[in-house]
Amino acid sequence: MNYLAHAYLSFNNPDILAGNMISDYIKGKKQFDYPPAVQKGIKLHRAIDHFTDTHAATQELKSFFRPQYRLYSGAFADVVYDHFLANDTNEFSSEMELKTFASGTYHLLESYTELFPLPFQKMFPYMKEYDWLYNYKHTWGIEKSFGGVVRRSAYLTESAIAFEIFNMHYTGMQTCYHAFFPDLKKYSLSKLNELLNS
Repeated sequence: MNYLAHAYLSFNNPDILAGNMISDYIKGKKQFDYPPAVQKGIKLHRAIDHFTDTHAATQELKSFFRPQYRLYSGAFADVVYDHFLANDTNEFSSEMELKTFASGTYHLLESYTELFPLPFQKMFPYMKEYDWLYNYKHTWGIEKSFGGVVRRSAYLTESAIAFEIFNMHYTGMQTCYHAFFPDLKKYSLSKLNELLNS
């Protein structure tokens, strides 16, 4: 999953949110440098990623990108999931609700900037300024996010074909999302409760 889903699946817990959002930038035992409550967010993020990667719907979604992008198919699939979450009226009943959630997330994260790993610290102002969490709603926001996947990768040189694939198989990808996200939400809440009670 990408940033919107990880924020949403923090279930309005600020410490969990902070850990969930920075987890990709923290390797191995570095997680133990953070406060225990934030560590639980890091662990939740990793559990969400594992659940996502092993779900049958994700394998199907990745198959649209795999012939062209192979190992990077998962990175594009993560962005696609955020688009459908942003447009899921079961989760965000209106554009205003999504907008409010996005701005609230940025506000909560402001309190944790001193804990941010340097790459996330550099990226966070752009996330806020260009309202990434809200703009996943738009196909042009997904196009820009695909470009971000390329910039962060070691081997990719373009994302234009990925965006063509996204548009060509939009309905099929949306079906994958709907087969997947309710399972992920249920799992994430259960995992969070387990972490908070440990």
